[in-house]
Formats: sequence, structure tokens, C-alpha cells
Amino acid sequence: MRHLLLILLCLVTGLALSEPAYTLAGTEVHALPAKALQRRYQLFVSLPASYESQPQRRYPVLFISDADYGFPLLRSIARRVGDQGRGLEDFILVGLSYAEGDSPTFSRNRDYTPSPRRDGGGSSSVYGEAEAYRRYLADEVLPHVARTWRADMGRKVFAGHSYGALLGAHILLGTPRMFEHYILSSPSLWYDEGLLLKRAQALAARHGELPAHVLLLAGANERPTARREEGDDIAGDLRRFEATLRAGKLRGLRIEAQLIAGEDHLSVAPSTFTRGLRWALPGRR
Repeated sequence: MRHLLLILLCLVTGLALSEPAYTLAGTEVHALPAKALQRRYQLFVSLPASYESQPQRRYPVLFISDADYGFPLLRSIARRVGDQGRGLEDFILVGLSYAEGDSPTFSRNRDYTPSPRRDGGGSSSVYGEAEAYRRYLADEVLPHVARTWRADMGRKVFAGHSYGALLGAHILLGTPRMFEHYILSSPSLWYDEGLLLKRAQALAARHGELPAHVLLLAGANERPTARREEGDDIAGDLRRFEATLRAGKLRGLRIEAQLIAGEDHLSVAPSTFTRGLRWALPGRR
């Protein structure tokens, strides 16, 4: 009996001393299944400080891919750069989660890439479902945001880094009106032998329209080096993508590109997102 009481005491003590899981204050998590894909995703949402005090106001909304990393990063940057409303316009931030039950790598490999990988990319990986995921965003995520929060759906911003920016480029070239602004950080334009660079060339050759504001960013060090002569030339691809779209004289397109000195693919995201926020949502200064 004493042994049983001792075990119960240890269990109760352990429960009392255990700390609650960390949560990001002032944020919400909403489940939003993708019915057509038979997968479950979540939306991470952060509302601006003025949301409750200004009930008649509608806010621009920024969607960030890779929410596990991008959502807390963008939220923290926005609070610093915002400078109590002077540095940035208030906005609603929506993080796009990975699929429940999938690892981040598996989910983003599948959902953010526009075509299957010819080499398979590993026996456990699936690639090439960006268009199916885009339809989920268009058919379920955007309508849900429009009816749930006071979002100005005429001022939508997409932001993504690496494969997330590849997804953004896929949306831009195929259905540009889904978002009004695109912040594409270090897009993986090398993917599938430059598939999206080729799509950009075909679009530019038609001299049609591309109604969107686009900011392309990458680290200046995202180039092959003497040690990696066969490495991905993300910085060079970004400049080629910009030049191709400019040459097409596409109606409605406003595009600019920046290379950030001293940064590489792993370090550049905070700098690109800071610049992207100032570009898409400038404050009163």
C-alpha cells in the first residue's frame, strides 16, 4: 500500500511541477481541412493591436508559407519595424501550416513544388502538388479568412522563402490575381531544371498581362563558389527571372529585385522579410 501511495504522490507532484507548453501570446490557431486533398491543415493568425478598438476597419492580410518558422519570425519583425504604428501599416498575419501528420520536409516538398522530381528526390518523398495546394488556398483558405476576420481581400500579400517562394512564383505565373503583392525570398527557381524560369519566358513571349506587385529578394552569397561550382545559383536565377518578366512588358506588372550583401540561403530570411514588410505595408513615415 505504501508503494502505491508513493507512486501516486510522485505522479501528482510531477503533474503539479510540469510547465505548460509554450504558446505565442495574442495568436489563434484554426483547423481548416483540405477536403479535396483529404488532409488537415491549420491557420496561425495574429490580429493587429487595433483590431478590437477599431471595429469598422478592414485590414490588409499577409499570408506566410512554412508557418512553423515564418509566422513567429514575421510577427516579431513586424512588431519591431512597426514602431507603434509608424513603421508599418497594421495588418492581419496568417501562417499556412504544414499538413498534420506529415513532417515539415515531406509536407513542403509535396505542396510547394510545381512538378514531380525526375530523380524521385528520395523514396519517401512526394513532389509536384503545388497546383492542388494552390486550389486549396483559393477555394478554402481565402474564403475562410474573408468571412472570419475583417480582412481587406483586395490587399492580399503572399510571402515565402525558398520552396515557399517557389510556390509563390507558381501562383504568380498561373493565377497572379490571387494576391496583389508577392514577397519572394530566395525562390528555388532551379527546381526541375528551371521549370518556372521557362514558364516566365513563355509568358513574357506572349506580351500579355501579369497584374501584380512583385518583390524578389535573395542573399548575394547564394551563388556557386569555388568550392561548389555546381551549386544552385539562386541569386543569378532571381536576376534572370526579373529580367525575363521585365522584357515581356507585361501589363500590370510592377517588379523589383534586391540582393542582400553578406547573406546566404540560411541567413537571409529575416532581412528579406523585413524589406518585404516595408515594401508591401509601409507606415506613415
